[in-house]
Amino acid sequence: MKVLVVEDTRTARVVVCSQLERMGMQPLPAGDGLEAVALFQQERPDLVLLDLILPGIDGFEVARRLRQLEGQGEWTPIIFLTASYTDDHLEKGIAAGGDDFLGKPVSEVVLRAKLRAMQRIVQMRRSLVVLTRKLDAANQELERLSSIDGLTGVANRRRFDTALEAEWRRAQRHHRVLALVICDVDFFKKFNDALGHQAGDDCLQQVAATMSRAMERAGDLLARYGGEEFAMILPETTLGGAAFVAERMRHSVEQLKLVHPDSPLGHVTLSCGVAACVPGAEATPADLIAAADRALYNAKGSGRNRVARIEGLLLEPAC
Repeated sequence: MKVLVVEDTRTARVVVCSQLERMGMQPLPAGDGLEAVALFQQERPDLVLLDLILPGIDGFEVARRLRQLEGQGEWTPIIFLTASYTDDHLEKGIAAGGDDFLGKPVSEVVLRAKLRAMQRIVQMRRSLVVLTRKLDAANQELERLSSIDGLTGVANRRRFDTALEAEWRRAQRHHRVLALVICDVDFFKKFNDALGHQAGDDCLQQVAATMSRAMERAGDLLARYGGEEFAMILPETTLGGAAFVAERMRHSVEQLKLVHPDSPLGHVTLSCGVAACVPGAEATPADLIAAADRALYNAKGSGRNRVARIEGLLLEPAC
């Protein structure tokens, strides 16, 4: 355990350092406040014994500077050394960042007791910090899991709704275009009926993984919208750009050549609907979803395994 000893009187400094050495601790002596601040920054001691009366800056100011050097979550016990202290000293010391006072001349018995008490506090605090970090990590993991679809590993509907609302507000605020793609696995009910639900789950997993690989920007989001439907949120993407992304995904899924005995094409395919707009003041995300749904309906009605888009979506200003 390293202890920073800040004492301007050489004799007193040597006495305290000797006491610490007999306790098996490593003293770091400093003769004034500026030297103490520099040594603290360099050595990062476990505890500080700090004289109140020092040449240059006093102990109160040293304590304030030491606290400023500590990072988030860090805490080093500071015990003020003084021949006598008043209630005013106590109040100022605590306000400056100190934790306790120790009378001079320093009694080795009292010093040992104070250090043990501070060590217990440090250990308890470290245990709490570790526990807090574990809880934070667990909460983050829980939050992550609550936003992921358990079957496919992509974002779930809850995450999609939250992300669309956030991207809509951002696009509205900055007058940027926002695109949405909704895709449907063609004849998926017939796939399940013919091959069983396990095969259907495997199919959705492969389709989701293929679509994920086809996405190139970190800011884009692929989500399982419901059942065999997937949705992509594409911020700052034009209608043409979104249609290009959708076509790349449709083609990637088609190239999987997953056998579909009840599809006219003989394998699993995607139909995609694309819409984009710059959100107007009176519009809502539901308008964009409805437009992408209409485009998807058109893709299905015109033969499936294709991408359709809504031209001239009337959300002020129109895109």
